[in-house]
Amino acid sequence: MTRGGPVIAVDGPAAAGKGTLARRLAEALHLPYLDTGLLYRAVGRLALDAGQDPASPAQEFASQLLPADLERSDLRTPLVAQAASKVAAQPEVRAALVETQRRFAQAKGAVLDGRDIGTAIFPDADVKLFITASPSTRALRRFLQLGGDRNAPDAPTRIAELEDSLRARDEADAGRASAPMLVADDAYVIETDALEADAVLAKALQIVRERLAGISE
Repeated sequence: MTRGGPVIAVDGPAAAGKGTLARRLAEALHLPYLDTGLLYRAVGRLALDAGQDPASPAQEFASQLLPADLERSDLRTPLVAQAASKVAAQPEVRAALVETQRRFAQAKGAVLDGRDIGTAIFPDADVKLFITASPSTRALRRFLQLGGDRNAPDAPTRIAELEDSLRARDEADAGRASAPMLVADDAYVIETDALEADAVLAKALQIVRERLAGISE
């Protein structure tokens, strides 16, 4: 597929920091940005709204997805995360959303984050990054992202529950038959446990710029 600009694939598990990084990379590189995981969250949310088990066929919801469905304020909850993992395991749902993702990057290139961008959606991406962190770090980040207070009496319990949820999501995403979450052979892995967001961005920008400069030579 002919593209009008570079494609940067940012993959990794939930709450590793890939969304924050991808948005900032897109801004720094003046490229469009797409959170592909939000597509699956929206499909999962629509299945839940319909009273349907997200593990049941959800292709209908994927094919009818509207821009407004991606703007809902209730897409980043543990319940929707689990629903997203279940609908994402369905080849029919993934097929319905693959072309949406590829078309997005066709005109100007893009930065896309998800779990299979560098392996299934854009195996020929110009740069592939895999962003990861330990489950405990990711659980704390998700807890704070959801507005939690780490000093609250119930904080340890809630964080532990989130960690269990993230581990279950990791296992489901890595074990699914259709486009599992994997580290692409040519991906640059960035482990973010001990890195602040600015440091992750600086490291990623260095990798991207060196890689794109090498391609253009």
